[in-house]
Amino acid sequence: MNVVLVSACLLGRACRYDGATIPSPGVQIEVARLAQLGHPIVAVCPEELGGLGTPRPAAQLAGGDGAAVLAGTAQVVRCSDGGDVTQPFVAGARAALAAGVEVDLAILKARSPSCGPRSVSIDGVIRPGAGVFATLLQQAGAVVVDDEEFDPGSDLDDGGPAAS
Repeated sequence: MNVVLVSACLLGRACRYDGATIPSPGVQIEVARLAQLGHPIVAVCPEELGGLGTPRPAAQLAGGDGAAVLAGTAQVVRCSDGGDVTQPFVAGARAALAAGVEVDLAILKARSPSCGPRSVSIDGVIRPGAGVFATLLQQAGAVVVDDEEFDPGSDLDDGGPAAS
């Protein structure tokens, strides 16, 4: 069976940028169902895998989405001072992808600069696009969904631009 990758924060690990946890009951139910069917579940936090500590300054994409970051035409920057954190985001995304070599499905945190699969904060505005890790997974052919598909209305409190 192929691996299911899940944003660790959705399973209750305190790895968000602000050191908090945001467990998703809907995701937890789905993960339990998938595990019962025999799918190996791997919880990942790409930002921690890239060497960023927890807590860490909030970050956002600048100049484009995750695909642009991977192409070298955009950056990941700290919201507080604009400092470039692209390298740890890319390194962490690559390490997280390696954690689940045969990934069929990834359930990730919405709007995260790493994990958001549909929309992310780009230049301070939520726009269509995917985060760095979500883009790598999509390029590898994985189905990538976010927590809001399991917990409708959870977008009311995403914790800011880097809710991973």
